[in-house]
Amino acid sequence: MSGNLLDAGAVIGCPHGGRVTPATTPSGGIRIGGAAVATAAHTYVVTGCPHTVDRVPSPCVSVRWTADGTGVMVDGAPVLLDTSAAQCVTAALVPQGPPVVQAAQRKVTVR
Repeated sequence: MSGNLLDAGAVIGCPHGGRVTPATTPSGGIRIGGAAVATAAHTYVVTGCPHTVDRVPSPCVSVRWTADGTGVMVDGAPVLLDTSAAQCVTAALVPQGPPVVQAAQRKVTVR
């Protein structure tokens, strides 16, 4: 499994153009370029999603990550990579598509 590490400074959006940010700032002991590495223990929220279904607002409000089985852990939780499976969801937990990672940290390869 390989990919780029996500951290507190990663630029992530929902598939409709909303902004994805950590609900709580990752504060783990492992940092890259001064930013804490993101893990499956962190919660991400979506703001500004303009998505509608039949003219009814149906915005993405959060992201559900499925951590990869890389075995790489930080503070007891799996790290998140830009290749980690995830879905943006509505308040009713309806999946609306994967988040779009526009910028992440250095590439890692786990064997």
